[in-house]
Amino acid sequence: MFFIKKPLLLSLLSGVLLTLSWPVSGFSFLIFFGLIPLFLLEHIISKDNKKRKRIRLFGNAFLSFFIWNLGTTWWIVNSSVFGMFFAVICNTLFYTILIMLFNWSKKRLPLRTAYIFLVTLWITFEKFHLEWEFSWPWLNLGNVFSEDIHWIQWYEYTGIFGGSLWILVINIGVFEVLKNHPLNFKNSKFVAKISPWLIGIAIPIIISLIIYESEEKGESRIEVLLLQPNIDPYEEKYERNNRYFFDLMIQMVSKQITEKTRYIFTPETYFASGLGEPLNDFNNCQLYRDLDSLLQKNPKIQLVSGIQSFNIYQSEKMPSSTANEMKKGYWIDFYNSALKMQSNSKHEFYHKSKLVVGVENMPYKSFFKPILGQFLIDLGGTVSSRVTQKERTVFKHKTENLKVGPIICYESIYGSFVTEYIRRGADFLAIITNDAWWGNTAGHRQLLSYSRLRAIENRRSIVRSANTGISAIINKKGELIDKLPYNHRSSLRGHFSTAKEITFYTQYGDYIARLSCLIMILFFLLALSGRLKPISFKK
Repeated sequence: MFFIKKPLLLSLLSGVLLTLSWPVSGFSFLIFFGLIPLFLLEHIISKDNKKRKRIRLFGNAFLSFFIWNLGTTWWIVNSSVFGMFFAVICNTLFYTILIMLFNWSKKRLPLRTAYIFLVTLWITFEKFHLEWEFSWPWLNLGNVFSEDIHWIQWYEYTGIFGGSLWILVINIGVFEVLKNHPLNFKNSKFVAKISPWLIGIAIPIIISLIIYESEEKGESRIEVLLLQPNIDPYEEKYERNNRYFFDLMIQMVSKQITEKTRYIFTPETYFASGLGEPLNDFNNCQLYRDLDSLLQKNPKIQLVSGIQSFNIYQSEKMPSSTANEMKKGYWIDFYNSALKMQSNSKHEFYHKSKLVVGVENMPYKSFFKPILGQFLIDLGGTVSSRVTQKERTVFKHKTENLKVGPIICYESIYGSFVTEYIRRGADFLAIITNDAWWGNTAGHRQLLSYSRLRAIENRRSIVRSANTGISAIINKKGELIDKLPYNHRSSLRGHFSTAKEITFYTQYGDYIARLSCLIMILFFLLALSGRLKPISFKK
C-alpha cells in the first residue's frame, strides 16, 4: 500500500525522483523507482469516480515530466530562453502522450499486455526521438547510467536501449508489488514478491562487474595533443580572424609536440571567422597554406580541426533545401566540418550530420519557413541552416595504420550513428565540440558523460577536444583517464589505445528498439480491434 495517494503529490514526487537520478550530480539508483508514483497516480485517477479523468491525468503527468525536463536541461537557457522553453515544453508533451496512450491501452488490453505495450511504446519513442528532425534524445532513459560505468558494461551488447528496458521493467514490477502488498520487509509474503525485482536490479550490475574485470584496458601507445583554447563564443570568436586562431594553435602546441606525437585535435568550428573557408577551393586559401607549413615540419602528425566552410551559388531559385539566401540571385550553403590535414596528403572534410534543432537547422524547413519565416531558426548560437552528409567519414593516418572517426559535438549522443564509424574501420573516436554556449552548467558535463557510453558500446578509446572544456581521454571501458579543467586554456598531451574488435552492439545497432517497434505496432492494432479482454493481476 502507498502512503501518498494524492495525484498532485505523486506527480511532484515522480518528477523530483527522475530529476535527482540524472547525471552528472544525481543518484542514478533512484531511476528504478522514479516512475512508480506516476503509475500510481494513473491507477488512482483511472479507478476513482471523479469526472475529467483524461484532463486530470494529462495535467498531472505533464507536471511530472515538466519537472524532469526543466530540472535536467534548464541550462539550454544560456544559449536561448525561447529554445529552452521550446525544448522543455515539447519534450514534456511527448512523454505525457506516452502515459495517455498507456491509460488508453489498459481499457482495451489485459494489464500485462498493456504494460508490454507501454515498454515497447516508450522505447519506440526514444528511437524515433533519435531519428526525426525534432530530435532531442538527451533524456532517453538508458543515458542515466553514464556516470555509473561499472553498472552497464553490458551496453556493448545492448546499447542504451538495454538500459531503458531494464529501468521500465523494474519500475513496473516494483509498482505492481507495492500496489498489491503492504510495504513490510518483515512480512515474508512481501519479501517473496519484491525479491525477484530487487534481484533484477542486482544481476545486470553483477554481470557488468564481471565484464569490467575481464575487459583489458589496452596499451596506451598513441600520443595525442588536444587543444582547449577557451574562446568566448559570443564575442571573441567572431572578432578574430582565422590567422589569429592559427597563431594561437601554434602557441599552444609548439612546446608540447614530441617525436611520438601523432595527432592534434582542435574543437568544433575552431576556424570559423567570417563566412568560413571556401569548401571547393580550400587548398588555395591562406589558412590551408598556414596549416600545411606547420604539418610539413611535422610529417608524422595528422591535424583534425573543427572548421566552418561554405559554398556559394548563383541561382534565381533556391538551389538546395539547406541553402541560405545572401541576396537576390545568390545563395550560400554552410558546413560545420571536421578537417583532416597531413603533410603531402590530400585534405579531407567530414560535415556534421546530426544538427542541433533550431540552432543549426530548421526542422521541416520546407513546411515551416513559408509560415513562420526565420522565427524558428534564431534560437541562439549560429542561425543559418547547415548541410549534412549521408555517410560517415573516417580519416586514415598516412604514416600509421590508424583510422579515426570524427564526431562533432551533438553527434556523440547518438549511439547507432556512432557505430557507423566503427563499421567503416575507425580504430578510435574523436569528439570535437564547443560546449561554451551553455556556460559552467550541467550541460557540458552531461555531454562529456554521455561520451563514456559510446566508448563502452563500441569498445573504442575516445579523445575529446572541447573549446572551454572538458577536454579528455576516455578508455574503452568508459573510464576518464585524463582531462583538463573547465574554463581553462591549455593543451592536453596524452596517450590512448586503439582496437579492432567489433562489439555485438556495433554490429547490430538498436535492435532492441527495432523489435520494440514491431511489438508496439502489433499490440496497438490489437488494442484498436478490442479483441483482447482486459484482466487484472492477481493479488
